[in-house]
Amino acid sequence: MSAPNAFFFETILLLGGAVVAAPIFKKLGLGTVLGYLAAGVVIGPVFHGITDGEQILGVAELGVVFLLFIIGLELKPSRLWQMRRDIFGLGTAQVVVTGLALTALAYLSGVLEWRGSIVAGFGLALSSTAFAMQILEGTGEVNTKYGQRSFSVLLLQDLAIVPLLALITVLGGGGGGEGGDQPFLDFAIAIGAVIAMIVMGRYLLTPLFQVIARTGAREAMIAAALFVVMGSATLMQFAGLSMAMGAFLSGIMLAESSYRHELEADIEPFRGVLLAIFFIAVGLSLELQVLVDNALFIVAAVPIIMAVKAAVIYALCRASGSSHNDAIRIAFLLPQGGEFGFVLFTAAATAGLMPSSTASLLVAIVTLTMALTPIGSALSRRLLTGDEHEELDEDFEGAGADVLMVGFSRFGQIAAQILLAGGRDVTVIDFSADRIRQASSFGFRIYFGDGTRKDVLRSAGIDKAKIVVVCTQKREITDKVVELVQADYPHAKLFVRSYDRIHSIALRNLNVDYELRETLESGLLFGRRTLQALGVGEAEAYEIGEDIRRRDEERLVLQVSEGLQAGRDMLFSHPVRPEPLVKPKRSMEMDADPLAGPADVTADA
Repeated sequence: MSAPNAFFFETILLLGGAVVAAPIFKKLGLGTVLGYLAAGVVIGPVFHGITDGEQILGVAELGVVFLLFIIGLELKPSRLWQMRRDIFGLGTAQVVVTGLALTALAYLSGVLEWRGSIVAGFGLALSSTAFAMQILEGTGEVNTKYGQRSFSVLLLQDLAIVPLLALITVLGGGGGGEGGDQPFLDFAIAIGAVIAMIVMGRYLLTPLFQVIARTGAREAMIAAALFVVMGSATLMQFAGLSMAMGAFLSGIMLAESSYRHELEADIEPFRGVLLAIFFIAVGLSLELQVLVDNALFIVAAVPIIMAVKAAVIYALCRASGSSHNDAIRIAFLLPQGGEFGFVLFTAAATAGLMPSSTASLLVAIVTLTMALTPIGSALSRRLLTGDEHEELDEDFEGAGADVLMVGFSRFGQIAAQILLAGGRDVTVIDFSADRIRQASSFGFRIYFGDGTRKDVLRSAGIDKAKIVVVCTQKREITDKVVELVQADYPHAKLFVRSYDRIHSIALRNLNVDYELRETLESGLLFGRRTLQALGVGEAEAYEIGEDIRRRDEERLVLQVSEGLQAGRDMLFSHPVRPEPLVKPKRSMEMDADPLAGPADVTADA
């Protein structure tokens, strides 16, 4: 078969394997990652449809690069600074403690002498960014507390590749003579490359996208996004760091750009396809003969390595403040070997620190730990306490209306009834599987999706929506939706349910079109009904309620402009004599202000 025909044939096999394996394994509850691995094993080692898995792996690594770029876009520099303790504290502790533990195991096994054991131990201490982040992406838990801590550890591991490669040079005898300064030079080059990336990202990237955006050429925007990702990745590779690190840094630099949502939407399709091919390529590169020849050793080594890593990670996470559930999740997410292990073991074999056969054996062990990670991550749920968040498939067929409601909370359900009774179509999205099932039992069509994601809002028909109604239950989620809609869909009016008075003030400062506290109307009605039960007339109780509503609005306006303490004199702290809004019987009473009085302000009022 000619080279072009072979290329197209291999491409068809890879895409076909992804199309077949992903739905089957997803349906079985095993996850798409394991499906891609299985497809790679079947295509390569079993049927020999593709024999050069290493070459495909090199190209498909761009999937990991794009993944880290998207993660960088969602992680502002200020947030990264907040994570510094997890990155340099927990991350460093994980690499050092796990590396020493696995070094001891490798040396005691008798397979390697002490220098080779150090490389093997620290190489196995690294985890797979691709596998871990794909699992987090699949469950929508990248931005959870445990997801951020896991990412912090992975980020430090990516940084650790430079000193570990330098360590191989030193252990291999390259640390003396003329090459004695080489590790320090490599380290200086790496630091210089990172600084150069930060400078270029700060002063060049945003102006570049501003110029391209003014042209209105969407294809140029996509090309520019690909150029930035691949260019930054190449720069980091030249400096001895991972390509993923370069893409991550460029994403960080664009995280506060007004174009970040557009860039994420442009890169996402490439990320998905290439990452799938990366996992298939890992399966392609598995050497079945090595597994057969060392079956007993591998059967013992794989679970021991994963157990040691999981135990160390769990202990370190607990010691650094993680809850039991988060520590379990992190421990079962990061017990596998990583793709950088392939690089370290190959370099160690070249430097004479271990035989090539041992390097191949370690690569096979890393590959198997990767394959077992999705299963282990799924089984970890049995060790958790409390309820777990369940996800449904996203299907937006038929979505699109004048009103897009994000969050089908109790508040949203009542508002939706008003809209439907008024003859208006409403598209509703919610991130709770239980709530969607409950709504469907009453005949409602609710779409499953995360309203903080631009692709979900687009699929739900936000381009057609005249009003976006945000009825989510958590303030931080509400704020993210408001920020996203205001940045990317300014044509849509924003009607927002606020969490409390402080949230109402914040939303007004963001200039949303309308906001309302869930408890305001119900509190007013409840108070009126209570007055009526005490003998006050219905009309009088209504007028009192309206006066309180007016005072509340005036007080909010003051608090927006003057601060939370403004309007204290508009609250009642004791019964008013005579009752407010009662027609005075003596003229002298008209000179008094029955509505004034000191009171303490509360954030929930």
